[in-house]
Amino acid sequence: MGLPRADVAAMTRMDLLQGTLDVLVLRTLTGGPRHGYDIARAIKRLSEDVLQVEEGALYPALHRLRAKGWVESEWGRSEKNRRAKFYELTPAGREALAAEALQWDRYSQAVGRVLADAPREGA
Repeated sequence: MGLPRADVAAMTRMDLLQGTLDVLVLRTLTGGPRHGYDIARAIKRLSEDVLQVEEGALYPALHRLRAKGWVESEWGRSEKNRRAKFYELTPAGREALAAEALQWDRYSQAVGRVLADAPREGA
């Protein structure tokens, strides 16, 4: 008795929880300022094409992070010379990222322990 095939396909899209997206955005900004499209592209690349962030989720996340004081933004020019808002990590954002990364490590290790002996399809 497994999940219906449609449910399995839906799960492979890896819908991101709000807190997950926030920490991923913070991580992408550790290398310096980025505009929104570049943030989404970096998350996709770093996740080896598993995670794809839609604009409808990314920009509310950036606004949340700005409201918390974890990122700052200013207008600039993209690599294609288009006007774009660039986001940069603040010192408070660096602290938040460190704390969140530690929590995620603990969380993912705990989930990994629970799932360690779970049967896998095709195994």
